[in-house]
Amino acid sequence: MSEPLRFIDRRALGLRLARAARSGGGPDFLRARVAEDVADRLAATLRVFPVALDLASPGLDVRRVLDGRAPGATTFRATPRERDGGALVCDLEALPFAADRLDLVVSSLALQFVDDLPGVFAQIRRALRPDGLFMAALLGGDTLVELRNAFAAAEVEIEGGVSPRVLPFADVRALGGLLQRAGFTLPVTDVDRVTVRYDSPFGLMADLRAWGATNTLVERRRTPLRRATLARALDIYAQRYSDPDGRVRATFEIIWLSGWAPHPDQQKPLKPGSAEARLADALGVLEGEVRPKGSPETPR
Repeated sequence: MSEPLRFIDRRALGLRLARAARSGGGPDFLRARVAEDVADRLAATLRVFPVALDLASPGLDVRRVLDGRAPGATTFRATPRERDGGALVCDLEALPFAADRLDLVVSSLALQFVDDLPGVFAQIRRALRPDGLFMAALLGGDTLVELRNAFAAAEVEIEGGVSPRVLPFADVRALGGLLQRAGFTLPVTDVDRVTVRYDSPFGLMADLRAWGATNTLVERRRTPLRRATLARALDIYAQRYSDPDGRVRATFEIIWLSGWAPHPDQQKPLKPGSAEARLADALGVLEGEVRPKGSPETPR
């Protein structure tokens, strides 16, 4: 089996996340938003999850949601960071769980730092009992698009080329396919786009440092950033992405995904051709009839 491509410098990532944890983990507005959504999404199912895992979510927000949902259930955390509140320390790409041991796995804002997502999904699927649920929120492809574009334009203008600075975040359609490939049933993906406004791009960059989310790409440039390039990137950012009040925008795309471990009692999709009524009958049109767009009979 071939090794997955490595985009992330694991050692650099671990050091920066550990430093961020020691200093408080940075602003919590994204963590709190995701944890609130986790609570809402879990409330939509009546299933009881006796053994629940918070997989590598920064902070304790998700763990508190899991603890509050089912008093008396076993809930615990796993993290790639040392000295993190008594959590199980593990490698996210080599999870230490036996088959059929977990009923629920939730991960918040962590799996974007994994190189081998297909492998991690397969391991989570294996660890879940039949009818167990996997739910995750991770940063998607439009995250920090403004910062990425500003630095790319500045580097082309000042240095004649572009160096990699932002993680190659996953695409929502690709993630849905990976869930199916890993053996999950009833896969669901959706997107929550969050726009955060800062007084200047420096505010965004300070938050990224506080989260431990600065550049950890294997192919990152190892020489210091030139002052002229930074200054030009900040100018471009302010010119292209500022509001009338002078504040600048930063996009965070949060991709939500969920899937269930197979179980015989789960709802099954209908087989092609098994419908008992024709779509044409439901719409009140003849088979093959095409109505002009916007006509009164067109369903809305």
